[in-house]
Amino acid sequence: MKPIIVSIVGVRPHFIKAAVLSEVLRESFNELIIHTGQHYDFKMTQIFFQNLPLPEPDFFLNVGSMTHGAQTGLMLERIETILLQIKPSLVLVFGDANSTLAGCLASVKLGIPVGHVESGLRAYKSYLPEEINRVLTDHSSTFHFCPTRTAKQNLQREGINGAFFTGDVLYDAWGRFHEKAIQHQIPEIEPEFPFGLITLHRAHNTQPGRLKQITEALIQSRRRLIWPVHPRSRHALQMYQLWDKLCGYRNIRLIEPVGYFEMLVLEKRADIIITDSGGVQREAFFFRKPCLILRDNTEWPETLSLGGQVLVTPETLAHMLDTYCPVPDFYPFFGKGKAAGKIKGCLLERLV
Repeated sequence: MKPIIVSIVGVRPHFIKAAVLSEVLRESFNELIIHTGQHYDFKMTQIFFQNLPLPEPDFFLNVGSMTHGAQTGLMLERIETILLQIKPSLVLVFGDANSTLAGCLASVKLGIPVGHVESGLRAYKSYLPEEINRVLTDHSSTFHFCPTRTAKQNLQREGINGAFFTGDVLYDAWGRFHEKAIQHQIPEIEPEFPFGLITLHRAHNTQPGRLKQITEALIQSRRRLIWPVHPRSRHALQMYQLWDKLCGYRNIRLIEPVGYFEMLVLEKRADIIITDSGGVQREAFFFRKPCLILRDNTEWPETLSLGGQVLVTPETLAHMLDTYCPVPDFYPFFGKGKAAGKIKGCLLERLV
């Protein structure tokens, strides 16, 4: 009988990585998927199950949006109930969301080994919810699958040895799907016009003062911009009376969230990318696009080292948007697109 592995997903970056990893794991393991429901909007969830080779979840927890503590606690309770029924050999968690930490805690308290995909990332900003989640998960996990050599070194400095440098599963997904994605049509793109692509979702960027500064910078810029608006950002823009103001400027086009393939098309066609997303930051690097990162620090420092990406503040955003145009270089920091196979190989040696 094949060992049972439970993969816990909850947000759109998880779905992309799980789509690549699940296909490989199911060759040798009996994999079951728990979807916490942390992202529950169709454009943030179901479209990924339709477009990607990701099996429908075996369990959907329907947790939805709430405060960090309430959300994590409810996930933990519901995941524990399922794990007690299944008794898996291993639980896999991804990244640094509340779903990640809840899945890890529920597992280790039951004595079930945990494998952390994207282990070892550090922004060294202890107040960030994502940093809290990734540090606690790393120090509770059994297997650490590091997307970069820097991540593995981070763990070694914290006394965690035996981690595996596997490469980045997101790079696997990009390598497999980015050419296929070109077939997808996006009405918002006018072929004759260059544009910048912006994504924004982190809590500190949607605070009223900072969000107002960001929107003012976008308005000041001379660039045409396309912005697929995350539900959190949309809510904040409307709450702080910035939505209508942005809609009044012809150079800024606000659109609904898009699926993975559509996002790849936008990234490929953009001449610059502005983001606070670690995933979009890396995809900009894969596409060799200039990228402005709206953060004080990043857990992916490798992309800053070759001159094609830079951290910006709301105060410097408008100037950088109009002047920043390097030709980014590339280096295989994230492996060779075979991370899923390496993770499977590590697990086969230890579980079978």
